[in-house]
Amino acid sequence: MSTATLTATLTHTAALARLGHALSDTTRAGVLLALREEPAYPSDLADALGVSRQVMSNQLACLRGCGLVEAVPEGRRTRYRLADPHLAPALDELLHVVLYVEPGCCSGEGCTCA
Repeated sequence: MSTATLTATLTHTAALARLGHALSDTTRAGVLLALREEPAYPSDLADALGVSRQVMSNQLACLRGCGLVEAVPEGRRTRYRLADPHLAPALDELLHVVLYVEPGCCSGEGCTCA
């Protein structure tokens, strides 16, 4: 294996590990899935996901640390959005892969995954 390949592999591995860490928590995964639709305020995300504002603050800090979301100050409030426009379609594709691998995880008329 060449040095260039090894360097790229280590960089890619670290990036995927950050994404994996972000997705390893259901609240963080829910935040990412919500933000693929549109930016949101932490209080709205907390209400939508049924967690406290403190939990949401901690999860958003983690996602910022992973480089997946960014804070956009708006006066006295801060709105969050995905840090890169490539993330929304990538999350969509990842969701389709998961549903393909485990089709029974979401089925019926009430499913909003796809």
